[in-house]
Amino acid sequence: MKTKIFWIFGILQSLSLGIIIFLLFRSLNLIKGESVIGLDTQILLSISFPLYLLIVEYIIYRKK
Repeated sequence: MKTKIFWIFGILQSLSLGIIIFLLFRSLNLIKGESVIGLDTQILLSISFPLYLLIVEYIIYRKK
């Protein structure tokens, strides 16, 4: 049961973090008026960082 709860909240946390990262860079592009970083880099950072965080949290959770 605890593992299911971990995965539910872990995925929700990762999704919300990815959306926040994507919107942060998008707003920086809109404020500056030109591209701060490209769309491909925005998507890569929005996926890779939350996924890495989820994996690290799972490793820590599994050791407890």
